[in-house]
Amino acid sequence: MTENAREALEILRDASQFQWYVIPLLLIVIYIYAVEVERRNWNVLFAGLALWGMDWFNEIWNSLVFHATGRAPVWGATGPTAYQILIGLNIEICFMFAVMGVAAAKMLPPKETRILGLRNRPVLIAADSAAAVGVEVLLNKAGVLTWEWSWWQPSFPFLIWLIGYVPFFAACFFVHDLPTVRAKALTVGAILGVDAVAIVGFGAAGWL
Repeated sequence: MTENAREALEILRDASQFQWYVIPLLLIVIYIYAVEVERRNWNVLFAGLALWGMDWFNEIWNSLVFHATGRAPVWGATGPTAYQILIGLNIEICFMFAVMGVAAAKMLPPKETRILGLRNRPVLIAADSAAAVGVEVLLNKAGVLTWEWSWWQPSFPFLIWLIGYVPFFAACFFVHDLPTVRAKALTVGAILGVDAVAIVGFGAAGWL
């Protein structure tokens, strides 16, 4: 087991790490979603939940990689945190992803808008994912986001971009553009449902 993995494991779901700033952060996230509910802006509301759900899916399989290898997760969250939920996910990251999808969806132009003559959705998926990878590289250099596999490194960011973020924004924009509220709710329900089953099943097995 790597030292970084050991450090994250030592505080995994340790309630003694709790800090009071979690409560106002939680209220900020609730407020952001409440505003979209108030405005009946279901496109943005469900788009935000879709991205958040996709992050949970990634965090679950990342934890399973650590369980299977016993060496390190694909990415690990280290350093001070108010609560370490999974080996690569702390409460601060969780709240960040809950807001990220809302922000991305609110900046979407109409579908017919072109960017350099190209359909805007694929361009924005690629660009938003690249920007997110750029932030991750900075976090990695700061030592709070660890990468310990040779194929998941700043020197080869393609997989981080392709696996780490493209599915997030693709799901976010796909749900945003679905024609009915029912279709949005069913899709998000399926994403979160898979997450919930995986958390319960793998959690009960002690794999997370």
